[in-house]
Amino acid sequence: MSIYDSIGHVLQLDVARKADFGYFLTDGTEDVLLHRNEAQQDLELDDKVEVFLYTDSQGRIAATTTIPKITVGEYEWAEVSDVKPGLGVFLDIGIQKDMLLGEEDLPVHRSVWPQTGDLLYITLRVNRNNRIYVKLATDPIIEENSVKATRADFNKSIHGYIYRTAKVGSWIFTAEGYKGFIHESQRKVEPRLGEKVEGRIIDVKEDGTINVSLLPRKEEALDVDAEKILSVLAERNGAMPYWDKSMPEEIQNKFQLSKAAFKRALGRLMKEGKVYQEEGWTYTKRDE
Repeated sequence: MSIYDSIGHVLQLDVARKADFGYFLTDGTEDVLLHRNEAQQDLELDDKVEVFLYTDSQGRIAATTTIPKITVGEYEWAEVSDVKPGLGVFLDIGIQKDMLLGEEDLPVHRSVWPQTGDLLYITLRVNRNNRIYVKLATDPIIEENSVKATRADFNKSIHGYIYRTAKVGSWIFTAEGYKGFIHESQRKVEPRLGEKVEGRIIDVKEDGTINVSLLPRKEEALDVDAEKILSVLAERNGAMPYWDKSMPEEIQNKFQLSKAAFKRALGRLMKEGKVYQEEGWTYTKRDE
């Protein structure tokens, strides 16, 4: 295997020559430069050194003694370091040069592109011009690296990262190693590719994969909805022209709630003695 065939891989080479700016390494046939700032220690002629080969910004083969966890064929999580519209997103694999995930491999809608700090499960690929690019993990790769959930995991809280996104739903790889699906009805907004999300397991399939909901549990949702109502009342000095017989459209526009959710939250607040209704209005109950 020639040095060109080893781009994106780790291999052992010999120090053939030294220069002020670095070392020329050889496999016995071809040479490659290890720049001095890419060497973790001083080297001598004929030393054997383990390096990772990559292509620099000019397309030249270069070596580094910093060995990344992600190499061609090896998958691992990497953090998004930069986003460049027209190019794609760059990821930090642990060496000085960040790696590019091209725009053509990203979602069509930029609103679900990864942002700086998001994590993607990736490997590297080398194109015909010997340049290295990022390759996202596909479903079979996620499946191969996942563990199976059991029925005992039902309703457990989980967190993980989105590895695939579509209008119908999002696919998640959890911290436990579960492969999961989030149907569009189980999320308020479509998560970004690479975004960390928290949810709960709402189904465990026979194959050990899971269905996940990002929506709050009913009790948590009730708390949030009740807070929305109290917030509007506070803004209006304790009185608002909305009650349990208001039109669904009015409720949706003002509170972003369905009428059923509004009535549940309002009923709870009335039961707790925090609000009362009178002639089409809702009032905050004042302490006597």
